[in-house]
Amino acid sequence: MSLPFRLSVAVPLYNEEKVLPEFLRRTRSVIDSLAGGPHEMVLVDDGSADRTLAILEEAAAADPRLVVVALSRNFGHQAALTAALDHCSGDAVVLMDADLQDAPEAIPLFVEKFQQGYDVVYATRASRKEAWWLKLSYFLFYRLLAMLSELSLPVDAGDFALLSRRVVEQLRRLPEHHRYLRGLRSWVGFRQIGIPIERAERHAGKSKYSLRKLMELASDGIFAFSIVPLRAAILAGLLATALSVIFALYAVYARLFLNRSPQGFTALVVLITFLSGILLFFLGIIGEYVGRLYEEVKARPLYIVGKTVGWPNPHGEQGTRRAR
Repeated sequence: MSLPFRLSVAVPLYNEEKVLPEFLRRTRSVIDSLAGGPHEMVLVDDGSADRTLAILEEAAAADPRLVVVALSRNFGHQAALTAALDHCSGDAVVLMDADLQDAPEAIPLFVEKFQQGYDVVYATRASRKEAWWLKLSYFLFYRLLAMLSELSLPVDAGDFALLSRRVVEQLRRLPEHHRYLRGLRSWVGFRQIGIPIERAERHAGKSKYSLRKLMELASDGIFAFSIVPLRAAILAGLLATALSVIFALYAVYARLFLNRSPQGFTALVVLITFLSGILLFFLGIIGEYVGRLYEEVKARPLYIVGKTVGWPNPHGEQGTRRAR
């Protein structure tokens, strides 16, 4: 006899005390309506400084379906998502944030596609209620990453997604320290499909993704799934060499046949400054790749668990997850 379908909802949280009660109410209402069970919510507190953890502990004490994982400090959004995946036990896992920009009411649509045989069901942003410059930045980034990557990456697809158990198990085997989960789930493969979801405004509080953190996430995506920036250094070097050869030939021609030599101190300064800037830029690109190698070689844990509340983790040692 087959066991009933069980769903895990995996949620990273950082200073979300204002939105958390409404998120819990709406999400529990959704999983109550799903067939099968018992379903669970795995809520990872990523070192919050407000009452987020206290609210989670109170909710877990009243509802056995809630599993609370408190990290020892703030390790970052992608590490918290990884911790949530490591503590889920359902047949499928829905990854989402708690800010209610991704509506919990869309979860049944994901489950429906999963039951049709899809291993990954991801949300594509049909529309965004955010500042124009932020929407433009997201639009350009997703298309730039898709253009640079040799892997086929869907555009306008964030972390809001359903993953089957076998996809989750494969993601747990991946050792990257600088993680870009929306790219890793594409790399894993299996049957995948996107469904358009309207992205709402944040219900309360402010986004924890500053411009710097958004840039870091974007760079993790590009450097983890593309070596085009390194190849661009070769192309830039070849172009500079070709232009130098052309200019040298012109200088010889002007001296022999026109009886004059090219002059221009300002042009020389501009040329040296330009080439120096190109050189330093690509040294920085190489440094990004080398720095990521350095982080991987240290093999520190992606996160450290301070404590858990609720069901014990059925997947290995509780407390840490080490990048192997």
